[in-house]
Amino acid sequence: MITVFTCITILYLALILWLVYGFKKVKHFNAENLKPETKFSVIIPFRNEAKNLPKLLASIKTLNYSKKHYEFIFVDDDSNDNSSQIILNTLSLKDTQIKESNIKVIQNVRISNSPKKDAIVSAIKVAKHNWIVTTDADCVLPKFWLDTLNSFINKKPCKMIVAPVTYHYTNSFLKRFQLLDFLSLIGATIGGFGIGKPFLCNGANLAYKKDLFLELNGFNGNSNIASGDDIFLLQKAIKHNKNDVQFLKSTTAIVKTKAQPTLKSLISQRKRWAAKTSSYNSIFGKLVGLIVFLMNAILVCYFLLFLFGWLQFSPLLYVFIIKSLTDFLLIFKTAHFFKQENELSSFIFSAFIYPFFSVYIACISMFTKYKWKGRTFSK
Repeated sequence: MITVFTCITILYLALILWLVYGFKKVKHFNAENLKPETKFSVIIPFRNEAKNLPKLLASIKTLNYSKKHYEFIFVDDDSNDNSSQIILNTLSLKDTQIKESNIKVIQNVRISNSPKKDAIVSAIKVAKHNWIVTTDADCVLPKFWLDTLNSFINKKPCKMIVAPVTYHYTNSFLKRFQLLDFLSLIGATIGGFGIGKPFLCNGANLAYKKDLFLELNGFNGNSNIASGDDIFLLQKAIKHNKNDVQFLKSTTAIVKTKAQPTLKSLISQRKRWAAKTSSYNSIFGKLVGLIVFLMNAILVCYFLLFLFGWLQFSPLLYVFIIKSLTDFLLIFKTAHFFKQENELSSFIFSAFIYPFFSVYIACISMFTKYKWKGRTFSK
């Protein structure tokens, strides 16, 4: 058993160091002050987001890009609060002005088991422009977001752009714990692109050509899975032509979102994320997930064996130190990119908790349903 554990630890160490190498290989992109050329249709599905929309709408008002070159399509997914009215009021739009504005509020048309995918499809049908950009209602957009995308599109031949996302307002340990976990995911995302094996993305900051979406038949083939509007589309695009997909490593393109406010909502979110992993088409993505799970499971097993007196403390300590130092390297590089190094103070305590949290989520996601936005979904 110890030999198996040692082999998995070595595999994990090699994997993370490979991703760190890939992270360094993706060059930072500095956007040039180019004339707006690309026209964007930004799609934002929402459901009961009255608390979050004001910050998003305030950030939209500060966008530097020419208003003639973008539109925002908000898709109301059966909200029962005043979210739609907040959008119209904040942007000073009356019902008679909506058609002439670059802001639209439409209703979601449900055709599948995935509300968010349906919302994106509903918006794409009415989108004016070929470049589709997706984000979420609980996000804050950077001033030069669309300028950076425009500059990148003019410099790089691509049809899909994966861009950076991070958490903000991390004013509690629970939120800093989520941030550190999220930084490891974004670090792995960038690292995957650097080693030529992209396998992750985030729909809160994703852009692609409408032509590509239609050519890939959109979400056909995974519409039965409630989540994964980003990952499954990425996998389709990579299979179609990996060179069409690029990562935009730029600080002026960073979209900020909110961590979950409670442990209960965090567990629901992570169950939602975990529920789609068994349906991944990416062999590399599945392998990464398996190695990460086994590494965390080993630490949990080591700890239990130590508690029952069946194993000495030193093997547990050595494996924990090796994993933690390796994780810290990737997280530090990602935190440095996001200028969030000050959040690393919670790393050590988080490192103790994370293996148990990770194994718990992986196990319950296989056998239980999850709730999200007031709805219950099966795996």
